[in-house]
Parts: sequence; structure tokens; C-alpha cells
Amino acid sequence: MSKGPFSVVDDQRHPLATIVILAWPIFLEQVLVSLVQAVDTAMVGSLGKRATAAVAISQSPNMLINGIIMALGVGFTSLIARSVGARELERARRLMRQSILVVLAVGVPLSAIMFLLARQIPLWMGGEAEILDVAADYNRILALSLAFRGMTMMLTAIYRGYGDSKTPMKINVMVNLVNVAGNFLMIYPARTLELFGRSVPMFGLGWGVAGAAVSTSLSAALGGTLLLVLSFVRETDMRLSLRDSFAPDWRELTQVVRISLPAMLERLTMSGAQIVVVRVVATLGTAAVAAQNLAANVEALSFMPGFAFGTSATILFGQSLGGKRPDLAVKYISLTNRMGSAVMLFMSLLLFFGSTAIMGLFTPDQEVIGLGSILLKILAVIQIPQVIAMVYSGALRGAGDTKSPFLISLMSMWGVRIVGALICVQLLDLGLPAVCVCMCTDNVVRCVLFHLRYQAGSWNREAKALAVQD
Repeated sequence: MSKGPFSVVDDQRHPLATIVILAWPIFLEQVLVSLVQAVDTAMVGSLGKRATAAVAISQSPNMLINGIIMALGVGFTSLIARSVGARELERARRLMRQSILVVLAVGVPLSAIMFLLARQIPLWMGGEAEILDVAADYNRILALSLAFRGMTMMLTAIYRGYGDSKTPMKINVMVNLVNVAGNFLMIYPARTLELFGRSVPMFGLGWGVAGAAVSTSLSAALGGTLLLVLSFVRETDMRLSLRDSFAPDWRELTQVVRISLPAMLERLTMSGAQIVVVRVVATLGTAAVAAQNLAANVEALSFMPGFAFGTSATILFGQSLGGKRPDLAVKYISLTNRMGSAVMLFMSLLLFFGSTAIMGLFTPDQEVIGLGSILLKILAVIQIPQVIAMVYSGALRGAGDTKSPFLISLMSMWGVRIVGALICVQLLDLGLPAVCVCMCTDNVVRCVLFHLRYQAGSWNREAKALAVQD
């Protein structure tokens, strides 16, 4: 294991090799994690469309809360990447200690709020009466693990910020495998399985959707604890010690907030828009909610390579600017866009031609399969614009420019996706596929706007302003 953080400025390899070194663990992690989550979704889906809808109706609010912590991670990742690029390792460790304080300060109160609002959330989301009790139980159990999930998200982002994408990959893949095993034992009742021609009795608790929530919470607690412990015991230059000061450093926290606040508003904007979309879809019935949720989960698997390239762009751009190599930063973004587009072309073809078969893996309900397969065909066309948008927005964040992604997301999500969905469903009665078209149009618009913002060179001014404050 590396004794110190990985700096792209000091790397003597070809830039393509450097991109692959950073991106492949993130790529593999996200693909494997998404595959495991797909199995998770299929397990709940096997309980029927009511169970799927009960989980689906709660996902957007939970993603909203996750987004707050992930946005704080953007600020820490950007500053740590710049510190590593400038070889300021003591500052990087100080920022890491501050991040742990932030997770505890934010995660514990949010956990309590989510627990208290567990039943109100699906009610506010427009869930039908038949799923409210199940959704409320699911939310209460998930709320108990929110601080652990926050720790996992924060430390994963920070590890990547100093160039270690392998450690969070290993932890997150393991945690999700534990989640699947837990689902297998907790969702289903005791039963007899046929293995190689023999009947094998299998233990099961039969907790249904609540079992899925318990398994998710326990695995999240495992992941957050492991990453935190590793931060103190690994023999690296980034190792933390209990003897170090964990008192709030208001100067550093002010910079983190300055970068993270627009990112947080962006997350709130996107999650809020998703909540509105789910409410609109909920008016179309339980089958529509289930189909939209399953299609979104499948598409989430397809854009994981894009997420890997976008995250790598933040690290590469931030470290290059921290090392005063803007020429290298620009080169990395150009190459990352090309690599990402090639990978996402393959994912696009897979979604389009395999849509019906893929949906059939997640639910036996033919109505949901039919609706979901149409959605996947539509979503297939935006895979390349989506990865390009991720790379450009990642570059802007790496430079400390988080205001532009927020403003672009605000205009596009609410001006295109939300307005379009409301018109299509409430006024034109066009149904679920039209909502999906509005979502795709939003992604294309964002891609164009991110490209224009990056080409305008605003990130260079942001990077210089941040350097002065450092």
C-alpha cells in the first residue's frame, strides 16, 4: 500500500495511464456496487409493485439528505486535492480531521429529523395509502444509519481527493455484498432451496421491506466504521492520530463552506426536482412509480463509468492547479472526455437493445416491465452527453468553481425537467414516457451549458482566487 498520497503533478506516466489509474477503481467500485444494488432492488421487486413503490417513494427524500453530506465532501475533496498537488500534507490531514467533525455535527441531527418524519415523507411524496405504513417503517430504520452513511460518503470522497481510489472501492464493494447477504436472510421467510438437485433448508426472518432497510443500515454502519478506523491505523502520510487536534478550525471550515454551499444548493436543487418528478409520476399510479424507479436504478448502473470519469476529473484538475500546471489540467479534461464518451457509447447500446430483458430481471410484473423498457430506450440516448457534463462539472469543482454547476443545474432541472414534466402530465396527459423525455432534454441542456462555462475559462479565475486565500 502506498505510503503517501498520489500526486498527478509528480506522476511521470502518460496522462492516459494516470486517468486509468484513478478512474478504474472508481469505475469498478461503482459498477459492482450498482450491480449489488440492482440485486437489492430485484429482491424487493420480487415482493411486488407495492413493495417497490414503498421503497421508491422514499428514495428521493433520502437522496436529498445524502446530497447535503456529499456536497460538503465536494469542498473537502477540492481543497485536499489542491493541498496534495502543492505537497501540503499537514493541511490535507487537518482538513480530513475537520471532515469527521462535520459528519458528526450534521449527520446526527439529520438522522433524528428523518426518524421523526418517517411517515410524513411518503405522505408528502403523494404515496398511496396502501404503501404508507411500509414506507414509514423503511424510513425509520434507514434514519438510524444516516450518520454512518455520511461518514462513508465523506471519507470515500476524501480518500479519492488524495489519489487513493482503491481503498474506498474495496470497502464499498464489501459493504454492498454484506447488504445483499443480509437482504437474502432478512427479506424472505424460512424456506427450502433446491441446490444441485438437493433440498436445502434456508434460514429467513421474513421481514420484507423492513428487512431490506435493516440490512442496508447494518452494512452502512460497517462501511463507515471501517473507513474511519483505517484512517487511524494505516501506515501512510495521511494517517490520523487521536493526539492531533480535532478542535474546529474555522478558517478551514469557512473555505469548505464557501466551496460546498453552492454544491449543496445544487444537490438540493437536483433532489428537490427529483422529488417533484416523483410526485408527478405518483399521480400516474403505483405501476408508474415502480417502473420509473426501476428504470432509474438500471440507468444508474449505466452511468457509473461517467461518475468515475467525473470524479477523476475533479481530482486531476484540482491537483494540477494546486501544482500550478493549468496546461496539464486542460489536457486531462480533454482526454477524460474522450475516454468517457467511448465507454458510454457501449452503455447506451446495451440499454437500448437490452431494455426488456434488463427490466425482466427486476420485476415479474408485465405492466412495469413494459413501461420500464420504454424508459430505458429513451434514457439510452443521453449517456454520452451525460458523461461529458459530468467531466466538465467535475473540472469546475476541482478548480473551486461550485457556483456555476449550481446555477446551471437550477436553470436546467427546474426550467426544463420540472416545467416539462408538469406540462406533459398535467396539461397534455402524455404519460410516463414524456416525463422521461423531459429528463433527457434536461441532461442535454446541462451538457451544453457546462461545456460553454468551461470553455469561457471562468475556472481559471476561481482557481487563482482560491490560491490567494490558501
